Amino acid sequence: MKNILEEIVDRKRVEVEFSKKDLPIEKLKDFQYYGRSTNSINSSLLDETKTGIISEFKRSSPSLGSINGNASLETVIRAYDTFGASGISVLTDHQFFGGSSQDLIKARSLTNLPLLRKDFIVDPYQIYESKAWGADVILLITAVLTEYEIENYAELAQNLGLSVLLEIHNEDELPKNLINSINIIGVNNRNLKDFKVDVNTSIKLYEKINPAYLRISESGISSVDTIKSLKELGYNGFLIGECFMKEKSPERAFKQFVDELKG
Repeated sequence: MKNILEEIVDRKRVEVEFSKKDLPIEKLKDFQYYGRSTNSINSSLLDETKTGIISEFKRSSPSLGSINGNASLETVIRAYDTFGASGISVLTDHQFFGGSSQDLIKARSLTNLPLLRKDFIVDPYQIYESKAWGADVILLITAVLTEYEIENYAELAQNLGLSVLLEIHNEDELPKNLINSINIIGVNNRNLKDFKVDVNTSIKLYEKINPAYLRISESGISSVDTIKSLKELGYNGFLIGECFMKEKSPERAFKQFVDELKG
């Protein structure tokens, strides 16, 4: 029996094959944002005037089902921008997370902050998509890619001007050698096979990560105290979504969280 991650990846491969036929790479290059210069997520995460938070817009997830189907993308993105996010993550997977390419394209028109395309990248085609849709950063998930794919996809992204966030879940998934085309290592505190969350995963793995990479903690962060502890440890950033999106007013929740963080 397949776990949820395997189901998502299998579905994603089917979607990509359809997209390749429907919209070849040469057509993607005609998109409005394909030729734009991208914004540096590294610079934004290291900017001390910002929070270090990559705040996320998502409507649903396999673990929770519907999170906030009525949230206004425009309102939430503008709030993330206004109140101090270092970057914004936008889910583009539709079947499992309720996102779309249009969410990312719309977000690009609303902010100059670095945008992370949050999806399950299993084919180089999706990297061209990400560039065309206005992303500055792509996510590569170690659990679904080979070492060869990671290196090649990261190099392609770099050639397109995109930054790369490599997501790991355990020590075995760390790159064996330094990969210069990877900008950030993200420790996902959520196990993608069973969706259990343990923030201690970030604590355990911090020292194992090559300091040449920026380091961020992802998932399961819902308190300012957790951020302060992880900052003291040395983490450069924090990917947070459900903490804000599950609230009736994600924009207000984000502002209140940042106000408390700045204290």
